[in-house]
Amino acid sequence: MKKSPDILIYTDGSSRGNPGPGGYGIIIQNFSDKRSKEFSKGFRKTTNNRMELLAVIEAIKKITVKNLTVHIYTDSKYVVDAVEKKWVFNWKKKEFKGKKNSDLWDRFLNIYETQEIKFFWIKGHNNHPQNERCDHLAFEASKSNKLDIDHEYERQ
Repeated sequence: MKKSPDILIYTDGSSRGNPGPGGYGIIIQNFSDKRSKEFSKGFRKTTNNRMELLAVIEAIKKITVKNLTVHIYTDSKYVVDAVEKKWVFNWKKKEFKGKKNSDLWDRFLNIYETQEIKFFWIKGHNNHPQNERCDHLAFEASKSNKLDIDHEYERQ
């Protein structure tokens, strides 16, 4: 019998230009009572894939109780395939040689095992309510007057 998730996470990342101003949107929902919280943040220069991955990292970090069953829904094949097909674990063994966003993948792997995480890909811009909301949050965050600096990206 499959265990129901404790937490549902929906994420999306956005970049207006690639690179360009970007942002992420997150919805974290308690499975049992459906209570949810939204989060977003914008950056002055970044890429879409960085924002997709950063959204996942920031969402996992917000869960303070460890070892929960967490289902993450994203429209990022980049993120889903890297984890579910176990690519990122091989990248780590090879010290991310030749891989983009190694700083974020390293951060992801440092928190990945704090929860029991399963990723699910959902088609973007397909009227999925939470995905559409995360898309809106990410896009609006990218237009903020107070954009943060993606230091690692801008250092490259």
